[in-house]
Amino acid sequence: MPLDHYLTLGRSGLRVSPFALGAMTFGEDAGGAGSSVEESEKILASYVDRGGNFVDTANFYTNGHSEKILGDWLAGHPGQRDRVVLASKFFTNMYPGNPNGGGAGRSSIRSQLHQTLRRLQTDYLDLYWLHNWDRNTPIEETMRSLDDLVREGTIRYIGFSNTPAWVTAQAQTTALLRGWTPLIALQVEYSLLARTVEGEVAPLALDQEMALVPWSPLKNGFLSGKYRRGVEVSDSARAAYVGGPSDDEFVVIDTVAAIADELQTSSAAVSLAWLRAREGTVVPIVGARRLAHLEDNLAAVDVTLSTEHLRMLNDVSAPALSYPAEMNGAMRAMLQFAGCTVDGESSTPYPPLLQSDVRY
Repeated sequence: MPLDHYLTLGRSGLRVSPFALGAMTFGEDAGGAGSSVEESEKILASYVDRGGNFVDTANFYTNGHSEKILGDWLAGHPGQRDRVVLASKFFTNMYPGNPNGGGAGRSSIRSQLHQTLRRLQTDYLDLYWLHNWDRNTPIEETMRSLDDLVREGTIRYIGFSNTPAWVTAQAQTTALLRGWTPLIALQVEYSLLARTVEGEVAPLALDQEMALVPWSPLKNGFLSGKYRRGVEVSDSARAAYVGGPSDDEFVVIDTVAAIADELQTSSAAVSLAWLRAREGTVVPIVGARRLAHLEDNLAAVDVTLSTEHLRMLNDVSAPALSYPAEMNGAMRAMLQFAGCTVDGESSTPYPPLLQSDVRY
């Protein structure tokens, strides 16, 4: 599937590529761990040339330099701004000493958007994300403020990132009941090594027809293929930052590598293909500090995992979910269906609940 085989993002008419390009590493303003302007532009140009149209950044990535690089490139390529689905995030306070410089209050949202639009050299965003939950601002204030911006035309769609499911549900319900702009997507950490989102957030997204847009789909590079047992990672700066995989993580990494070898592709491609095979609309964010990284990741568009491959990956990476996930899983079917099959789901009866044991 090429990058120009587009998907609608959640319950909306917004068409995006099957993989988004993450621009978190664009620029070297945050400790030198990112990409140079020249390399960032090569990555962006290659993604767009392949048919990619969904680019994601945030106001504080590389101290605003990420947005500036994107803005300069778009300004230098007339016609591309209308083609690119441009997304950024608000929340982070970039002005020490100013309590209203960040967060999700009415004033701070407008201020952050103004600065983002200036750096991106555009008068609108296609998608604006709340980067984190603001515990100090009523959710209805945030949602009404975002709805005002949609009505004014400075943003087109909205989404949440890193926000508890109950807060997201409250926000969506409030918007729907009051006729405000609803959420169309949730940006979450999600990978074979980070599946706890499946406890609450992913089911909420599926129920509300929101797309999931996973960040760190390769779990800090652990699933890229360069981490192997007994092999020292050459990128010492990154290794020092993220540490190394645990023994349990290496079990997953080894399984991914074995499937990649069988399919003659990369571990990164297998890991990303697994995400895209999850239920609902899932659009992973692929990041890259080098053009070669992008090319390796985008190989996943041509990878289709078999039912057996998916079963192996699901089993080896099965997460331990918090309460009440277990009560709502297999045990729910056991207690509710009593050995019957309902909507294709079968169960065995809970042992004490046998017909001969029921007391009338």
